[in-house]
Amino acid sequence: MDPWWIDIIKGFLIINLVLVGFAYTTWAERKLLSRMQGRYGPNRAGPFGLLQPIADLIKLVRKESFFPMSASNKMYIAAPIISTAAALLTFSVIPFGPGWHIWKWDVSGSVVDAPIALILVFALGSLGIYGFIIGGWASDSKYATLGAMRTCAQLVSYEVSLALAVLGVVIQAHSLNLNEIVHQQGEQFWFFGPQFVGMVIFFLAGTAETSRPPFDLPEADTEIVAGYHTEYGGMRWGLFSMAEYVNMITLSGLAVTLFFGGWHGPWDPLGPLWFLIKLAVVVFIFIWMRAALPRLRYDQLMRFGWKVLLPVATLNAFVTALVVVAVK
Repeated sequence: MDPWWIDIIKGFLIINLVLVGFAYTTWAERKLLSRMQGRYGPNRAGPFGLLQPIADLIKLVRKESFFPMSASNKMYIAAPIISTAAALLTFSVIPFGPGWHIWKWDVSGSVVDAPIALILVFALGSLGIYGFIIGGWASDSKYATLGAMRTCAQLVSYEVSLALAVLGVVIQAHSLNLNEIVHQQGEQFWFFGPQFVGMVIFFLAGTAETSRPPFDLPEADTEIVAGYHTEYGGMRWGLFSMAEYVNMITLSGLAVTLFFGGWHGPWDPLGPLWFLIKLAVVVFIFIWMRAALPRLRYDQLMRFGWKVLLPVATLNAFVTALVVVAVK
């Protein structure tokens, strides 16, 4: 076990790296989408637009943060904080390296090495949903409340399929510990092969879970006036946006951990580098899907989740269990 002060240092570094990653994921997304659509993208703030995230932050901090007079004050303010905190905490259990011996201490490759890390990821993800629900309800606006209910229905529905999609990996690895799952992929094979169906379901359900296109119904501004955060502005709105991008980065890190060998690569001491490269590829896939696919209608979204993804995810877990038992 790491000394407590090493855990604090790792936690501080990881949180700040994730925040920087969030900022420049927004820049990368705008650049990639613009190139796919034949545009330039951000190119005014700094060379190649690299200072655009800083300009956006300054704008949001200085922008008026209006407050509905009839809003439930404490809940209204707490909602974006809950969502952002849950999103940032989730990354603490994802292993990003093999661990290192520094001077007289053995430093692990994750902030928290929990035996039930995978359950902790889903628990924190479920906690973050409360921020979206509370934000819509506390605004005391019919538009925001309906948007919050719409968000709740989508996220809860697809969270079931997301959990079942990783059940096959858990059955094969015989563990809920993410470090152990990565370790087994280093000794045998990456799980994206035998769990290809689970991986596809994970990507589709994860896209809906992070409200990414084509499943961005919670913020379909052409339909519902921005949904649960209709009454938010300034940095309060910025925290909700941050939570969604951090959730996408965390989900990408979880996909790398479960299906693509985690930090394993040609030379394991460079584990964090391989993890970062794989993470960037998965984030690129999320951005590519946004550029390539049209938004679904809400009835199509719910029907696809309950009548397609859920049965296939259940069948995949059942078949995996049969194969594991048969092999033994």
